[in-house]
Amino acid sequence: MSSILTVKQKLIDLLEQAVMEAQSSGKLPSVSLPDIVIEHPQKLEHGDYASSLPLKLSRVTGLNPLVIAGSILKSIAPASEIARVAVASPGFINFTLKSDWLTQQVDYILSSADSYGNIDLGHGSRVQVEFVSVNPTGPLHVGHGRGAILGSTLANILIAAGFSVEKEYYINDAGSQIESFGRSLHVRYQQSLDVSAEMPSEGYFGNYMFELAREIADEKGDNFLNLPEMEAVSQLSQIGIAKLIDQIRKELELLKVSFDVWFSEQSLYDNEGFDKVMSLLRQGGYLAEKESATWFVSTAQGEHKDNVVVRSDGSPTYFATDIAYHYNKFLERKFDQVINIWGADHQGHVSRMKAVVDALGINPERLKIIISQMVTLHRGGEVVRISKRSGDIITLREVIDEVGADACRFFFLARSADSQMDFDLEFAKRESADNPVYYIQYAYARIASILRLALQREINSHDGDVSKLSGEFELALIRKILLLPEIVEIIARTLEPHHLAYYAQDLATAFHSFYKQCRVISEEDEAMTKARLKLVIATKFTLAKSLHLMGMTVPERM
Repeated sequence: MSSILTVKQKLIDLLEQAVMEAQSSGKLPSVSLPDIVIEHPQKLEHGDYASSLPLKLSRVTGLNPLVIAGSILKSIAPASEIARVAVASPGFINFTLKSDWLTQQVDYILSSADSYGNIDLGHGSRVQVEFVSVNPTGPLHVGHGRGAILGSTLANILIAAGFSVEKEYYINDAGSQIESFGRSLHVRYQQSLDVSAEMPSEGYFGNYMFELAREIADEKGDNFLNLPEMEAVSQLSQIGIAKLIDQIRKELELLKVSFDVWFSEQSLYDNEGFDKVMSLLRQGGYLAEKESATWFVSTAQGEHKDNVVVRSDGSPTYFATDIAYHYNKFLERKFDQVINIWGADHQGHVSRMKAVVDALGINPERLKIIISQMVTLHRGGEVVRISKRSGDIITLREVIDEVGADACRFFFLARSADSQMDFDLEFAKRESADNPVYYIQYAYARIASILRLALQREINSHDGDVSKLSGEFELALIRKILLLPEIVEIIARTLEPHHLAYYAQDLATAFHSFYKQCRVISEEDEAMTKARLKLVIATKFTLAKSLHLMGMTVPERM
């Protein structure tokens, strides 16, 4: 049985063949064929699919697009899935699927079960998704949560699209910020034991540092007071970083975010990877010495300015370490594609990172960088900036505790990564149909309730005849169910997982409408009951898959 994706490809092939036939017969001039794109019309009365190919051909031939569409239409071969092909102004070709083909897809979905929605776009290609990667010097905030959910959802979808995916957290455990963290923790540790000490001006002043120092003092006593200062700073830094990483790991697990690899920045120096990549760039003529520092000659790669990689004091810059890290990703671990999800403050880092990847002989297209914009918290009409508990910035953990992981995952996902978002804490907790989290999960719970009733009445739908599903709301629901593989494909190609949140809402709407208009379990019509139960089960698979891809729970009762 052909799937919805093979139908789309079939339409592309039919159009291509029709144009070639029209050209060979002299009905159309022989020009190069542009890319053929198949889309969904905005209105159902225009069909299930549409192509703007005649409009594209009009630009290169000068002919009226409606004349072109008519010539193509006459050459389109019949297809078993297509009921009707029509021309629409100003130059579209519209395709309407056969109702009996649509209903047959319900049995196809039931046979696919949990694998429905999976496609083989990636063919096992190795993709690394690196996200969150917060310095282990403080707690996670809501912006980190947005990046975490984008990364984990994207990884889920890429796996469903046939890619071999590895999720990675890059631990910034080297450099000046770690030294500053260690000195700050040493001061707070002394103060927790009533020893006078002054915080460094570049130190970490958050209240969490007091809590961390007290925890270490409770566990280790005054052991570090008797050590030389640098040794005490080093040991406290290691203990503090380990504790914060553990805290980060646990908070992300609350959001159902996990990683395959926790990669240490320090390992790039310990394994001499940093020295190796700097040597390669120097040999390639991409490094220059000026102003007592070492520079990557970014201007040779089309950048407007060069960038420092090693400062005059011999310490590497953040950029330099990232060069070594990406050399490790592409040339040592040999990922086919690398996807980085970075915060808004890294926007200026994108082009130079692409430039240095190119200098290393790697196609920059293999590096995809998604910038996750800021999140503003609201409670009703009021902006929330300060934690009631600590007086500091609101932490991710506080938001999870207040609204729950499912609400965090959905709302952080529901806007495109490149747009700033407002997150209303009160709205996220609301149990009503205007809250999309509640609305979508209630659809699943309603399905579970229907299936429990069917089980209680011992109704077996295995021999249900799906051809009976010919009503408006039944066909509308089937059409919506059939979009899931397309959504997976779109997201895998564009790396824009917010499409899934919108799809889940649309699917829930189609199901709620079907439920209101079509009685599922009827004592008067057993045959229709069995057919509609099949459709309900197909909806259950599709909705569950959508929720699982978003990392959300599937409630049996609400």
